[in-house]
Amino acid sequence: MMIVEHYLNESRRVDSPNADARPLSEVSLVVLHSISLPPGQFGGDEVEALFTNRLDWDAHPFFQSIRGLRVSAHLLIRRDGSCVQFVPFDRRAWHAGRSRWQGRQTLNDFSIGIELEGDARPFTHAQYHCLVRVLKALEASYPGINACERVTHEQVAPLRKTDPGPSFDHRYLARLMAD
Repeated sequence: MMIVEHYLNESRRVDSPNADARPLSEVSLVVLHSISLPPGQFGGDEVEALFTNRLDWDAHPFFQSIRGLRVSAHLLIRRDGSCVQFVPFDRRAWHAGRSRWQGRQTLNDFSIGIELEGDARPFTHAQYHCLVRVLKALEASYPGINACERVTHEQVAPLRKTDPGPSFDHRYLARLMAD
């Protein structure tokens, strides 16, 4: 897996309008998230529709609670380990919202957001293996990123977010990263 002109070469590209120019700051953090739309359902196109402002707000009762939301992430890693890239890594995706990490705020300015398709159920081995390949490609392409600068949404926004949650196996990821 390689990054070419700020795109992951093994991802399917779906451009999101929910991004803008980064301020002059080095990419130095990866924020891991999880998402399923509708909650608990996998494999549909609802996440892509949300990140591209095409979600049919009337298609499911839950969508009313997020109506009008304008968000994105750089990548989505599906349950089967495939990747969808919405925003090139040199642009600011709108994923972390109000957040803080090690005294820094406005994390979207210097972070890369990776969504894992999931909920409270365990993530798949395919997702972890893909995530490792993505993280290693990011570390090789962006010198400011290293294994110590990988956090979860719940860590940077603890009072408002709980993802990726207790089913995310940090130890398993660390073991895979060490191989």
